[in-house]
Amino acid sequence: MRFGDFLGNEPLKARLSASFASGKTSHCYLLSGPAGSGKHTLARLLCAALECEGGGDVPCGVCRACRKIVDGAHPDVVLVDDPDKKQVSVDTVRKARVDAFVRPNEGRKKIFVIPRAQDLNPSAQNALLKILEEPPSYGVFLLLAENPDALLPTVRSRCAELHLSPLGRADLLRLLRARFPDRPEDELLAAAERSDGFAGQAIAALDAAAGPLPQTARFAEVYAAHDSLGLLALTCSMERWKRAQAAEAFGQWLRLVTGALGARAGLPSADPLCRAAAERRTPAELLAAADALRAAVADCWANVSVANICAALAVLLR
Repeated sequence: MRFGDFLGNEPLKARLSASFASGKTSHCYLLSGPAGSGKHTLARLLCAALECEGGGDVPCGVCRACRKIVDGAHPDVVLVDDPDKKQVSVDTVRKARVDAFVRPNEGRKKIFVIPRAQDLNPSAQNALLKILEEPPSYGVFLLLAENPDALLPTVRSRCAELHLSPLGRADLLRLLRARFPDRPEDELLAAAERSDGFAGQAIAALDAAAGPLPQTARFAEVYAAHDSLGLLALTCSMERWKRAQAAEAFGQWLRLVTGALGARAGLPSADPLCRAAAERRTPAELLAAADALRAAVADCWANVSVANICAALAVLLR
């Protein structure tokens, strides 16, 4: 479980290993990279390294603290988020700031993980800045951001930045073969090619191709066939869904049409549903559908009625 077990990013791992070996760790790390780049995996390793009770290189992966962190059960690792809201509010950060002055329950450190740092609104960032400027000696903050430029310069200046890089093709394919031993090689190659070297994106593409929601398979069918009535019946059946459930479905539809766009551009596709849409829809239609679905996912988290979103999609995706 040591940093060496984290694939790729050799300079970053060497830097972290040297930092922990010398005992010179930061009170705030900014982990940046696109979705699927390994930010959450690295954050978990950092938490384990900070709390590790074993000797020698950290994290050992076998001590009580490491096992608790892997299981998501360590009382001194605190998640700072409000997943039901599009932005992370100032109230959420203020609660964490108060909690930061309560000493750790059992570990050496008290670690606050902010998984959507780019979604901190300006007031929340200013509230966070106050604790980053004068943190307690045991406090550590891990900020995960797909877009670190969304953070205030004053916040970024308090962080040790860890930017994650894509994996090499050989490393990525080795990981995919181990995780999906029964999948055809051409599907693994297509997922690797389309992921730009980011393992999480390749894994998500293969997972989606293996098991989309029934509504996604139906959407692919009616969308490729230009079946407006079928699309209307499908979206009407989803009008009473909860926002999180609808956002997941629309996200799958978005990945389908963007995959179809890539297929039209000559990129390989691991998903036969993408290939079907690519054969029956023009690039302009696919681009318009992607824009509509991207807005639909955002609207789900902006408290727009799911029924209204479904009605709009029935018109926009015809």
